[in-house]
Amino acid sequence: MQCLLTVVSLTFLLGTSHCSLLFHRNMNLEAKMNVSEMITYWGYPSEDYEVMTEDGYILGVYRIPYGKNHTNNSAQRPVVFLQHGLLTSASSWISNLPSNSLAFLLADAGCDVWLGNSRGNTWSRRHSFLSVDSDLFWAFSFDEMATYDLPATIDFIGRKTGQKEMYYVGHSQGTTIAFIAFSTLPRLAQRIKIFFALAPVITIRYTKSPLIKVAHALRALLKVIYGKREFMRNTLFNKFIGTKLCSMKHLDSVCLSFLLLLCGCDFKNLNTSRLDIYLSQNPAGTSVQNIIHWIQDYDSGDFRAFDWGNPDLNRMHFNQSTPPLYTVADMQVPTATWNGGQDLVANPEDIKNLLPQITNLIYHKTIPYYNHLDFIWGINAPWTIYYGIIDMIRKTF
Repeated sequence: MQCLLTVVSLTFLLGTSHCSLLFHRNMNLEAKMNVSEMITYWGYPSEDYEVMTEDGYILGVYRIPYGKNHTNNSAQRPVVFLQHGLLTSASSWISNLPSNSLAFLLADAGCDVWLGNSRGNTWSRRHSFLSVDSDLFWAFSFDEMATYDLPATIDFIGRKTGQKEMYYVGHSQGTTIAFIAFSTLPRLAQRIKIFFALAPVITIRYTKSPLIKVAHALRALLKVIYGKREFMRNTLFNKFIGTKLCSMKHLDSVCLSFLLLLCGCDFKNLNTSRLDIYLSQNPAGTSVQNIIHWIQDYDSGDFRAFDWGNPDLNRMHFNQSTPPLYTVADMQVPTATWNGGQDLVANPEDIKNLLPQITNLIYHKTIPYYNHLDFIWGINAPWTIYYGIIDMIRKTF
């Protein structure tokens, strides 16, 4: 938040006449687009769907059925589902140029690509009967994303494509909910051919993320500051930061510092001409309860369900006085992982603890200089990660 305040202060100090003297880049049009518009902007086909979970949340799901150079024929294509991380959205996978965005590369490689959105983010803020302005709407964490969001979305994709199996790519929290879902719901796990885990996270005992550390330090004030509902919602202010201030070359360092504040990035591996898109689309919001769950994870060092605060509430949710532990070893899905040596969120020490728990680990790679956002926005991510994923899909489809 300090970085945001810095940006605002700079605006007032410089004044409109001085700001006009700063070098402006041409704004990327995608900075003001929704996910479907971002897809079609580059000439790809886009389909939009709404998926209702068992507990009534309505999730925005997007599809790129084939690439620009493919015809819409009846041949079966590998189905690939992409699930974003904490405080991001489906736009994570299409924010770079087509030659650098995983969703576009997969589509051009002949895959049927689906982009998911977790409850509460920019594109999943509806419910069948709860108001988005109610406390009950926001009473969720990554537990519910794993228990309700993933099964509903994966089942929907299966019905729509007619394919029993699919490939799953998760980044950050997108891996967390997969580890939960695939270890506790065997029926769902059987539908995943390979789980590709980018910057996987189950515990954050050793995290160096400024966001997590600040949230932990202010945990007693978190509900006072944010209430019981939304945390870091995407607003018009995000658009202003992304499209106005971050288009000024002299403010690059401030904008980059905000990305560093969120979860870390390798500035040398980031396409700074796309900053307006990154910061217009993110943060995409989540619930305060979800952030509290991550703070609990940081405190305990354990991978367990949300602690509702007293034994009676825990019994109501889990039939026991304490929240249950999740057992990653129960997951049988073939899993390939990539982690970064400089990752502020998925610290290498936490990764060392995770890897022995993955029963069917088929591939692992540590990229020494990678930070948390390099996995979705890194300039060299296609050569470092994405082409490897495509190759594994081609060999196993």
